[in-house]
Amino acid sequence: MKLSELSKTTTKTKRRLGQGHGSGRVKTSGRGTKGQKARNKVPSYFEGGALPLIKRMPFRRGKGKNKTFAKKPIAINVKVLNLFDKGAIVTVESLIKQKIVDGADAKLYGIKILGDGDLGKALTVKVLTSKGAKSKIEKAGGRVELDEKK
Repeated sequence: MKLSELSKTTTKTKRRLGQGHGSGRVKTSGRGTKGQKARNKVPSYFEGGALPLIKRMPFRRGKGKNKTFAKKPIAINVKVLNLFDKGAIVTVESLIKQKIVDGADAKLYGIKILGDGDLGKALTVKVLTSKGAKSKIEKAGGRVELDEKK
C-alpha cells in the first residue's frame, strides 16, 4: 500500500464568508480593502470603465446588413420548361410533380423563371418570371398569367 493510494478521510469545508469572527474571515471577508471588487460583483465583461470591446467594433451598416434573412426564390431557366408538353400549364405544383424543384424548398422560397436558354413550346406560365423569360415565353407562343413583383 502506498501513501497516494490511501482513501480520503477528510474533506475541507467551504468557507462561509461574512459570518462573523467564528468563520475565520472577519470584517472584509477576504475581499481586501475598499475598491469596486470589495463592494460588489463585477461582471466578467467589464473593462474597468474603458469603452467595451463590443462598442468598439464597427456597425454593420447599409444594404447587406440582414442578407441572411432574405429569402430569394429558386431560379429556373426557360430551357428547363422544354420538359413540359405543348400547351401545358406551368405552376409551382407542376414543377414539383416533374421533379424540377424540391417541394419543401419551393413552398418556402418560391420559384422564379429566368431567361437563359430557348423555349420551343407554347406554354401557359403561372409562376413569377423575369422580363427576359416573359419575352421568350411569349415569343414561343405562350403566355404569362402571373407576373407579380416581389
